[in-house]
Amino acid sequence: MFDSRRAGIEDVPKLAAVMNAAIGELQRGFLTEAQIASSRAIMGLDTQLIHDGTYFVVESDGQVAGCGGWSRRATMYGGDATSGRDARLLDPAVDAARVRAMYTNPAFTRRGVGRLILSLCESAAASEGFTRLELMATLAGLPLYEAYGFEPVEQVRDTRGGAPVPLVKMVKAIDSGVPRQRVAHEGGPA
Repeated sequence: MFDSRRAGIEDVPKLAAVMNAAIGELQRGFLTEAQIASSRAIMGLDTQLIHDGTYFVVESDGQVAGCGGWSRRATMYGGDATSGRDARLLDPAVDAARVRAMYTNPAFTRRGVGRLILSLCESAAASEGFTRLELMATLAGLPLYEAYGFEPVEQVRDTRGGAPVPLVKMVKAIDSGVPRQRVAHEGGPA
């Protein structure tokens, strides 16, 4: 059984540990060691998501099983230290909400953690008027996103960390049946 909640700044050390493990373990078989090292430079937590109240933690018996969120801001992916961030607010009438920083604790893979986070993101983005989602997928994440209904639209190689890391930009229309309940949160509109 999983519990989900919005992340707080106090969660950052635990989230960083899960992200580090996920990048190091779940990317094996998809990336070389150099690409995994490069991934660490271009991925990670963007604490703006926590401040905006759009980042979720999934727990099982007090252990972080996974984390991920969505954004109403223009940055597509990357952590606090990643270059090229853009905090500009998106317009739900024309822009797609961004699904960001999805990580599953390697001890909890293939148990529905990612799907739960995606459903939380989709519902929250819908409640703010967004009709589309987009994300930048790692090769390890592609099967989850495709199973959830995302479609690939562009292949990218990010070289900012040194070795080129293959990524896939994906999009999805928000399911019209998703509950559009307003969720109050700190740091943003209710």
